[in-house]
Amino acid sequence: KSSLLVLVPFPSPSPASFPIVPPTPPPSPPPAAAMPVYRIRGVDVDFPYDAYDCQITYMDRVLQSLQQGNNALLESPTGTGKTLCLLCSALAWRRTFGEFLRGGGGGGGGGGSQPSGSQQSGASATQSSSYPVIIYASRTHSQLRQVIKELKATSYRPKMAVLGSREQMCIHEEVSKLRGKAQNNGCHYLCKKRLCRHNNIVTDYMKNNTELGSEPFDIEDLVNIGRTKGPCPYYISRELSKSVDILFAPYNYLIDPGNRRSLTGISWNNAVLIFDEAHNLESICADAASFDLLTSNLTSCITEAQECIQLCSFKRSIENSAEKQFDPENYAILKALLMALEKKIGELVIDSKELGYTKPGSYIYEFLSELNITSETSKKLIETIDSASLLLEEGNSGETKAGVKAKSTVSRLETIRDMLDIIFKGGGQNHAKYYSFHVNESSRQTSGDSLQVFGKASRTLSWWCFNPGLAMEEFLKLGVRSIILTSGTLSPLDSLAMELNLEFPVRLENPHVISQDQIWVGVVPVGPSGHPLNSSYRTRETVKYKQELGTVIGRQFKV
Repeated sequence: KSSLLVLVPFPSPSPASFPIVPPTPPPSPPPAAAMPVYRIRGVDVDFPYDAYDCQITYMDRVLQSLQQGNNALLESPTGTGKTLCLLCSALAWRRTFGEFLRGGGGGGGGGGSQPSGSQQSGASATQSSSYPVIIYASRTHSQLRQVIKELKATSYRPKMAVLGSREQMCIHEEVSKLRGKAQNNGCHYLCKKRLCRHNNIVTDYMKNNTELGSEPFDIEDLVNIGRTKGPCPYYISRELSKSVDILFAPYNYLIDPGNRRSLTGISWNNAVLIFDEAHNLESICADAASFDLLTSNLTSCITEAQECIQLCSFKRSIENSAEKQFDPENYAILKALLMALEKKIGELVIDSKELGYTKPGSYIYEFLSELNITSETSKKLIETIDSASLLLEEGNSGETKAGVKAKSTVSRLETIRDMLDIIFKGGGQNHAKYYSFHVNESSRQTSGDSLQVFGKASRTLSWWCFNPGLAMEEFLKLGVRSIILTSGTLSPLDSLAMELNLEFPVRLENPHVISQDQIWVGVVPVGPSGHPLNSSYRTRETVKYKQELGTVIGRQFKV
């Protein structure tokens, strides 16, 4: 049995008799000119509201991290305005280096030189490389949408961009219907052949709309531009990301090596990385550094390699060309290696289906070396897979838009490329000590991407990472200035810092904006008519309970 537990904030000091008073809603943001300005660590920070003490403390820690070039772990309870504090303090710090790109107005400049309007236009081409870029990441696009909404409430107008996937942004009538790698390959092919009218006009549109990004916008805004004006929203966002003050992106765009590799033009050196809602970041990092190779997917890869042999032979016979890039012998070797890998995985003796076959992470090098897959030979394999992807794009897309519609291959070969990248990262084997080699078997019927395997045991080769810090170390190699992790729940901070294998000199565990003397906690066992407020599963859906609860709320808040 459970009763209604009530936590009610009310103005301090606590009255002797406590009428339950609803919290006062926050005021609407004042006009930009009337916004409070707080001088924190020598930086003038414009803030849309009168800041709480805990918000001042939070912005102080953000500025400490940025000014000193240190990493930070900042915990602040939900409802304390983390996002707004992050945006205002980080952008105020950025303004100390000079005006925002493209002459965006507003914001607190604190002590840095700021070029005049005439200097601004001439300097904008080089500012992107000399000024630090703020990269703001959150878990989902819906969370980023809320962040951009908060940016609109501030006086800051930095040059910005937001990254999204083709699935969210593509407006091509045929490619937009595809999904996953099939969509990526279809897009690549049409753009390469200049058959996508939306991509063809991106450059001219950007030249004629140089102020794009100076006002906050979201993915939906870009899509609307594409549908009404014609340019591709996806490639507009990629072009914008090459020269911005702040870039918004989901976690996986930064942490996943393949996604990060595609972000050409971003100046990582001296950049600031902010991971909002970072309470599950370690699991995301570990997943990004791991892989699972299903035998059904491996079978699909073998099929693709065979298709490459045929396409390459056909291409050579028509074009009478002997390009090394499209040598059928390379794809024959790739196919043979994949078949040998499939056979070797199938030959492993698994004594227990529940436990599987497990070895230390370093065993994978011994396992692959028997197939002559080493750090040196993997480079040639990766080159072959890259050229295979190009060949499959052309072979499956054809020369017409209708060919894209019929495309079914999703280039599973790229999963082998990603796998090799993880195993032979940096050409060394030191990272293997943080991994576990595992093969498990399932007798369940499974379905691969292009082949179905029924009534046959399916195996999965896994290389699991148990050190999320490996993914974070990649950012240090890129030369980022500071990494800020923030959430409502990060504690224990020492444990998180150890898991991520990074130094976090700047730390904060913020209290809530409501102090203890502003909260009354009590149990309300019965309602006004004497009916028990029992919210257990057995009674919570009853009409009497709902009526009594509604009467309590209605009388208190005078509904």
